[in-house]
Amino acid sequence: MSSFTTDQGIVHYEVYGRGRPVILLHGWLGSWGLWQDTMTYLGQRYRTYALDFWGFGESGKKRDSYNVQDFVSLVDQFMEQLGIESAPLVGHSMGGTVSLSVAIQYPQRVRKVVVIGSPIVGSSLSLLLKLFGRRPVAYVVFHNLWALKLGFKILAPYYSRDPRWSEMMNRDISSTTLESFLLSIASLRRTDLRPLLSQVQHPVMGMYGDKDIVVHPMQWHPLQQGVPHARVDRFHDAGHFIMLDDPERFRADLAEFLDCTERMSAREARELC
Repeated sequence: MSSFTTDQGIVHYEVYGRGRPVILLHGWLGSWGLWQDTMTYLGQRYRTYALDFWGFGESGKKRDSYNVQDFVSLVDQFMEQLGIESAPLVGHSMGGTVSLSVAIQYPQRVRKVVVIGSPIVGSSLSLLLKLFGRRPVAYVVFHNLWALKLGFKILAPYYSRDPRWSEMMNRDISSTTLESFLLSIASLRRTDLRPLLSQVQHPVMGMYGDKDIVVHPMQWHPLQQGVPHARVDRFHDAGHFIMLDDPERFRADLAEFLDCTERMSAREARELC
């Protein structure tokens, strides 16, 4: 376990492997733990970093703000602190939205971007997640987490085919606070990256599961409209948690994209990968 302290709170991260760096960013209510299998795989050829956003996992939770923009700033601070000049960013759900935002605001930090089931437009979130972004609803849910955990256990097959999913989510939910629970999803709901996507000149890959019930599975469409060179991988039998539902194809496609673009210039990568 590793961490560093900023004036905005403690940042926890894990690192595995040797080679060029790759940074993994989790989604709402998640943590670095979602990436353990991915880190083991990528660690054979990359030095993989997985961090916890403020308010989640083991990172600090004494903040007044947990907006998407805060997490964008966190990634920049994380890379500065660890001396990582630039790296591929791989983000799941909210983490992918953050990754694209970093590519827009700190283009020098990014070599390429992979988004997995990520909302380009916040209105693509499911009705349940939109409701969680309203304080009265969030207050009731957060103070009755037993009910949410029970719901995840019952509905787990609809969210992921991985039998570990509900256990992983229940563990991570227990590490959140009311403010991080509420403010992060409310911020994500208000996000709309479409006017800014034309600024992304990095190689981009979007992975989307056709059975996603958390984010609309057609969010690959605004991604490709805004970033015409983006590669889109659709997983017909996967949902929101592609890395859990179809791990072999996910890891193979991810590694192929990272390896392919690493050997080329940015322009060649955009055209060929």
